[in-house]
Parts: sequence; structure tokens; C-alpha cells
Amino acid sequence: MSSSTPPPTIPRYDVFLSFRGFDTRRNFISFLYRELVRRNIRTFKDDKELKSGRRISPELERAIEESRFAVVVISPNYAASTWCLQELVKIMDFENRGYLTVIPVFYGVDPCHVRRQNGQVAVQFKKHEKREDHEKVLSWRQALTNLASISGVCTLKWVDDSIMVDEIAERISTLIDTTRKPTRTGSNLVGIDAHMKALSRLLDLNSKKSVRVVGIWARGGNGRTALAKFVYKNICQHFESHCFLENVKRISQEDRHMSHLHQEILKRVQVETNQKVLLVANEVNKLEQLDALAEDFSCFGPGSIVIITTQDKQLLVSAGIKLVYEVELLRFRKVRELFRQLGFRVRERAIESVLCKGTNLAMKWLGCCLPC
Repeated sequence: MSSSTPPPTIPRYDVFLSFRGFDTRRNFISFLYRELVRRNIRTFKDDKELKSGRRISPELERAIEESRFAVVVISPNYAASTWCLQELVKIMDFENRGYLTVIPVFYGVDPCHVRRQNGQVAVQFKKHEKREDHEKVLSWRQALTNLASISGVCTLKWVDDSIMVDEIAERISTLIDTTRKPTRTGSNLVGIDAHMKALSRLLDLNSKKSVRVVGIWARGGNGRTALAKFVYKNICQHFESHCFLENVKRISQEDRHMSHLHQEILKRVQVETNQKVLLVANEVNKLEQLDALAEDFSCFGPGSIVIITTQDKQLLVSAGIKLVYEVELLRFRKVRELFRQLGFRVRERAIESVLCKGTNLAMKWLGCCLPC
């Protein structure tokens, strides 16, 4: 496949599972696959194990191209498989070009060992270096390092695989929802391109400064929520970790001490100190909720962005949030501009109509006065 070949417009699969069958096929992968299918998530799972030295098949390459997410399960013997490493290079290439989102699962291995390639991973790569082309091994190393730099799920932190499977499936389901819905609802907003352009200036994705907090205010709930989801979908790939809290108001109603907000963030994203994080808190209606959220995003790294949506403009003022985008202001301006354009056209047509009628009357009068 040429590196310039774009993926299809409509992906065939939601999830592509990359794993070492020897380690995980009969346990973790089988449970995860069953749960994803149960949730109607279209999942590709290859049931064949290639022998060492063989290239990945065109069918597998197409499946990667036609997927929206790739769940890569790094198990103790994953890096020992040249097939898995070839597959990973292809996955990371598509991730780098923004064609799919990668979710790493470190199954029985320490993410630091994978990223630094020491311990058992180092032993496996020494064997590869004796048998394989130097450039090829370098590409495998780079792909593995890039993968381990993405925030993922580590099984060493879990005591029950079944609960972990549920959490991963829920995370994927949420990601699918937040990337599907904005395409339908966000694009129906009045002047969506102008919204994005104006918001980009506030978000400043290239900033290396401390956490940037941006408010999105509108009286109507549908407009600000749709815009927040649309923005989340379009910029989340620029962050090491990201989380969309659908309804902060509802979450906080369950616990007046706001501890559920903290649990919800931890559940959806494995945040490490000083990471670049995107957090969208939708439907905030109390200052206490912002205070509870602040406890979490205070450890976010430089360039992190927190987006708060609310219908209470005074709430943003009280919290000291100075970067505020008013959705309805632009909507009003767009409508006013449209009326102005329409009004101008109506005036032009009215003048043309009068001129035409006047010309016809003049011609009739002249016709009557001319001699036969």
C-alpha cells in the first residue's frame, strides 16, 4: 500500500484488534472481542497466526486502513513477533497521519519497559537485530516507542480482567459516540466554520504555556453541546490524553462532595503528571463543580486545554475564566448578515421591477403617440 493512499471515507470497522495470539487469544482478547460485539461495535479480529518471517497479508492491511480505532494489546511476547511489529508499524503510520486513533493496552507488561525497550523487550530486539534488516528493526523500535508514549490502559493496575474489559469497551463506545455525533449535529450549527475559526484563536493549540481554560456559553443547550463535541472531535488527536464529560450537572447530582467527577475522569483517561491533556466538561452549572474539576487539571502539563460549557455566563465570570466564546453572539451576527444580504437583494429586485414597469409604460405611451 502506498503511504499516500488515503483511507476510505466510511470505515468498514470501528475497531481493529492487534495482539499476540500466543499470549492473549484464548483469554483477554476473546472476552474483549465478545464485549465489543455485544455493544454493536464493528470489530476486526484476525484468527490466524502467521509464521515468523512472513509479511502481513493484504487483507490485514486493508482492515487497518478501514478501521477508525486500533486497540493494540502489548503482552510479554508481543515484541517477539515480527508479524506483530510489522502490523504495529502500519497502525502507527495511520495514527501519525490522523486516519485512526490508537488505544494501547499493556497486558502484563510495564509501559516504561516498552517505551525504553529494556528488560524482556531488549532481549527480544537483540534476536531481531541478528536476523533482520537494520532499518526494519529501527522502524519497529520507533513504532513501539511511539505507541508507549500514548496514554493507555495498564493491566498491572487492575485486579479483575472482566472489570477492565468493561472499562475498555465503555471507553471505546464513548469515543465512537463523540466522533460520530459531532459530524451530524455540529455541522448543522449556523456558521460552523466561523465558530471553529474564532474558537481556534482562544484555544491556541500551539501554546506551550500552562493549562488554558476556555468557556463556551450559550442559552440553548443543543448549540453549545454540539459545538463542544465538534471541537473535541477535531482537536483531540493533538493531546496525549483526552476526556469528554457528557453531563457534569448530572454526574455531580449523584454526589454532593463531587468525588464522582474525579472518579469519572480517572475512569475515562489514565492521566500521568505533566501530560498534555484535553478535558471537556459539558453542562457545568455550579461553581463547586469547577472547583472539583480544578483539583484534577492542576496536574495537567503545558499546552493542556480545559473547555467548560454552560448556560450561566456569570458562572464563568465568578470562576475568573476570561477566555469565553459566546455561541449565540455569532449566531445572531450570521442571521443579521443574512438578512442584510437578502434585504439588499430585495431592494435591487424592487428597483429593477420599477424600472421594467416604467419602461413598459413609457413604450406603451410612445406607441400610442407615434403616427401610423
